[in-house]
Amino acid sequence: MKKVFFSLLLTAVFAVAGFAYTGGPENPVKVDVESSFIVWKGYKVTGSHYGKIKIKSGALEFNEGVLTGGSFEMDMNSITCDDLTGGSNEKLVGHLKSDDFFSAATHPVATFNITGVTPKGTPGDYKIVGNLTIKGITKEVKFYANVAEADGQIKASADVTVDRSEYNVRFGSNSFFGNLGDKTIYDDFELTVNLVANK
Repeated sequence: MKKVFFSLLLTAVFAVAGFAYTGGPENPVKVDVESSFIVWKGYKVTGSHYGKIKIKSGALEFNEGVLTGGSFEMDMNSITCDDLTGGSNEKLVGHLKSDDFFSAATHPVATFNITGVTPKGTPGDYKIVGNLTIKGITKEVKFYANVAEADGQIKASADVTVDRSEYNVRFGSNSFFGNLGDKTIYDDFELTVNLVANK
């Protein structure tokens, strides 16, 4: 009798497991690099600057319409500044690409790879965990993201705060230099990610 019960129990467990598993992930959806971009914003004692970074490549992974993973690459040589013009603009952009900041010549690509996705209850809202690599240095970051579908497009957006000192971006940082006064540039900068994928 116990053997029969145990066999029935195993059968029920495997049946439930089989019902719960509805298939593997869908094919990755490629990011449209022409429509996707990142807005950066950095802060200093005397103000702030902002601009854009182009997406080099990327893909989002789904399982039955739910985000499960993904990754993208940032073209660090595409950095722009959108709040300055003329020589001031050229000077800042050149400085950002230099070894004082992102070393774009030797590290032309920065990457982000999702390692964990947790749905937040509201459709399209997620907590994301992933590895961000800048200047060859990889650190884990966490943030909230929204993914929405409309008119045959998938749009993913997120605001990410990054501590540049963790990536050996030292210029004007109080984490590495003292007595900078009003020349201090704060370590935290913001990345607003805008990814568009065509289904």
